[in-house]
Amino acid sequence: MSSAGLSTGGRAVPPEWIDYNGHMMDAYYFMAFTEATEAFLDHVGLGAAYRARTGSGIYTAESHLCFLSGVTEGAALAYRTQLLGHDAKRLHVFHLMTVAGSVVATCELMFLHVSGDRVAPMPPGAAAALAALAAGQAAVPRPDRAGRHIAMPGRALAGLIVPPVPAVIPVPRRPRRA
Repeated sequence: MSSAGLSTGGRAVPPEWIDYNGHMMDAYYFMAFTEATEAFLDHVGLGAAYRARTGSGIYTAESHLCFLSGVTEGAALAYRTQLLGHDAKRLHVFHLMTVAGSVVATCELMFLHVSGDRVAPMPPGAAAALAALAAGQAAVPRPDRAGRHIAMPGRALAGLIVPPVPAVIPVPRRPRRA
């Protein structure tokens, strides 16, 4: 692990991932980040082998992908993953995708541990692995892009209180003619 998080793999961008503009299509960014997620889950003992053995697994509850630079055919992608937080049932993860050392995309995810058809606590071994990873990443700065949301520039003001819209909007009356 480095100061930028856990290495979670990479790949060369295949030609079938490229659109008519010569750049990687949106869906393949998610596919690439899924590869990073699978490597991360394997690292903490919650990957495919865990699912096959227990029937329990990790499900994505929320994701936020940011495109920072176009990626072209043949580019060598590298993934790094940071565990931003965890509790008994949830994982908050941040992936970076780089090409030649430059960040080209990020993906922030909230995962839930599911056993049966219910969100449930993770097993002690996975909890210990997550605690160890969190301790190892404690000095890694929180990414600037973590916690972002989609908003129009200049329109999203923190703490802005918007008055409620009345159920009936009053219609101005025209003055009567005399």
